[in-house]
Amino acid sequence: MAFQPVYIVDGARTPFLKGRNAPGPFAASDLAVQAGRALLIRQPFAAHDLDEVILGCASPSPDEVNIGRVVALRLGCGDKVPGWTVMRNCASGMQAIDSAMTNIQNGRAQLVLAGGVDALSHAPLLYSPAMVRWFAQMMQAKTLGQKIGLFARLPARELFSPVIGLLKGLTDPVVGLLMGQTAENLAWRFSLSREQMDEYSVRSHQRALAARAAGRLVEIVPLVDQKGTVHAEDDGVRADSSLSALARLKPFFDRKYGRVTPGNSSQISDGAAWLILASQAAVDRWQLKPLGKISDCQWSALDPAQMGLGPVHAATPILQRHGLGLADIDLWEINEAFAAQVLGCLAAWDDADYCREKLGLSGALGALPEERLNVDGGAIAIGHPVGASGARIVLHLLHALRGARGKRGIAAICIGGGQGGAMLVEALA
Repeated sequence: MAFQPVYIVDGARTPFLKGRNAPGPFAASDLAVQAGRALLIRQPFAAHDLDEVILGCASPSPDEVNIGRVVALRLGCGDKVPGWTVMRNCASGMQAIDSAMTNIQNGRAQLVLAGGVDALSHAPLLYSPAMVRWFAQMMQAKTLGQKIGLFARLPARELFSPVIGLLKGLTDPVVGLLMGQTAENLAWRFSLSREQMDEYSVRSHQRALAARAAGRLVEIVPLVDQKGTVHAEDDGVRADSSLSALARLKPFFDRKYGRVTPGNSSQISDGAAWLILASQAAVDRWQLKPLGKISDCQWSALDPAQMGLGPVHAATPILQRHGLGLADIDLWEINEAFAAQVLGCLAAWDDADYCREKLGLSGALGALPEERLNVDGGAIAIGHPVGASGARIVLHLLHALRGARGKRGIAAICIGGGQGGAMLVEALA
């Protein structure tokens, strides 16, 4: 069956705010609501004209478990517009777009708000099972003597050393590796030096700063917190990033032999990103002017210990289906979970053995022109609110293509657990 294009009409995202070891000024739903309101207010249709709202989120808070529905109601969509939540780790926002696209193609929807959000600075601290059992016993105690006896047996070490929920969430439970340790695997596999990774990271900051100065980050809408403070830009981008500064940072995931540091890794961030997807009928009905259309999408899976190569496994089948090479794509967005991960993807495509053994190709796919990759910086500089990043890269790719007068682009992302996602989009004039 022919792939029926689905149009991306418009989109918006919040600034990505760097986590600073304390809860940030916005809950996840606040981020999604502020970005959604700014996006919807400039549309010719009302919020209640949407057929559904789909929101990707990797770490919703306990009081916003189905955050998609919570946000849909807060946006004024009304009781009759369904809202739901998807979770595919780092690709949750891209999964929301894919789910919207599928429903439009199947005729179940015509106009959908889809995106992603996470407020990772609000990730909870978790007590151990021993501490939870102590709390349960305390609640069951009926007399003062019983309570005093329990206090005498209080596991103090457990009380004052809760588990960091975010750290647990970023650890693969099957292979027992932190995501950064999987990046170390790629650095070792492809002989990536610390200097290569740091150079890539500095370039990410430089490109993000250049994009900001040139006004190319048009998708950002400001946030206003409860104190009236305006947050207008991604606040983790550093003008002082340099090789000498990054060289002073110590490896974090393998302290003795490692090369992956906080400086060549993506930032823990809070942020939201939305896109409006529409069928041809909706475009005609509302006289919409789309940014572009989705031409193809692919999901893939691989060894969780090599999860950073997911973009290679997801984007390659798209290229094959359309008879394209790496250089036939005008612009690429590969989410920068780690510099080692992006550089590992480039190395894998240019490695004949990897392409034969893992991708079933006759030889190396070749070199991806780096001047077409993440031209306005990536998550190392901008930040990586896990649920939002997949939506951000698709949205920014379309804006970057239009600005560069390009036609085709691929957004690709690695996914914790050993998966990858990729979307081929086409910009429209």
